[in-house]
Amino acid sequence: MSARSKARKQALDILFESDIRGSVAMDILVSRDVVEEGPDARPIREYTREIIFGVGENRRKIDELIATYAQGWDMDRLPAVDRSILRIGIYEIIWAHTLPDAVAIDEALTLAKELSTDESAGYIHGVLGKIASIKESISL
Repeated sequence: MSARSKARKQALDILFESDIRGSVAMDILVSRDVVEEGPDARPIREYTREIIFGVGENRRKIDELIATYAQGWDMDRLPAVDRSILRIGIYEIIWAHTLPDAVAIDEALTLAKELSTDESAGYIHGVLGKIASIKESISL
């Protein structure tokens, strides 16, 4: 697993916890950012910080896009893990300009296949694919 994939997984864990607890993801990130030494140390990766900050800064627009393009699903009906995966994917597609859309979508699908339902990967692929195809016309 690449360093960026690990950072995405770490960001997903934080976003998921934030969603379940109804708290702010940045607060969780700060609480976990403890500098330790030793075999149990798990530092927060820089790309994890970038994702959490980017999703937090753009959360309203990201959630608006999910609500618009998640056909037949209310935000509240989506599994929390799927909401978090979609938030990361949309952030990477729209705001992470150095990352190809196909990589963002593929990474989201990998997370969905590992951590969500069998149907989630196809659904997430459809939403992210649509957003990637219209991203130039999305007003930010």
